Amino acid sequence: MTLSDLSASVLRISDIYAREHGIERDRDWALLKMQEELGELTAEHLRLSSRARGDGDPAALADEAADVLGMLLIYCDRAGIDIEDAMRRKWLKWLEQDAA
Repeated sequence: MTLSDLSASVLRISDIYAREHGIERDRDWALLKMQEELGELTAEHLRLSSRARGDGDPAALADEAADVLGMLLIYCDRAGIDIEDAMRRKWLKWLEQDAA
């Protein structure tokens, strides 16, 4: 699955979620939800590293990471960001420079 395919699937799921729960999704909503999910990822990380109450769960950590990525993809869509292009410009250029 490509990043574009993943993004398209996440956006379809987000459409279903919004329709079922009557949620207006704009760029601000997506950013706030991403922050919420990042907090949940952080909490699970702290549990797994014995720095918070409760037993951590590696599967829960992975699920929270997936939530963060999903919300990032939704945010990028709402903000008009081509994340693949941005990754090429910001990160992948280093591989091209290293190969030269």
